[in-house]
Amino acid sequence: MPMQAHEIEALLRETFPDAEIQVGGDDGVHMSALVVDESFKGMNRVQQQRAVYAALKGKMDGPNGELHALALTTRAPE
Repeated sequence: MPMQAHEIEALLRETFPDAEIQVGGDDGVHMSALVVDESFKGMNRVQQQRAVYAALKGKMDGPNGELHALALTTRAPE
């Protein structure tokens, strides 16, 4: 079952409660997300993105995942 933007945001908000989070996309399968969080300071992009994928709690795992593609932008606040 495809995921809606508000469901993705809710999962991310559990791990990143104070982050700036913007989730876009309208087909429920190919989505985009921007996550700006203080916890990303000192992390490289791969580490930041792994933290976001972990927050999605397996929703992107394998061919049976609820979320097929997520164009992800992460950064620490400036």
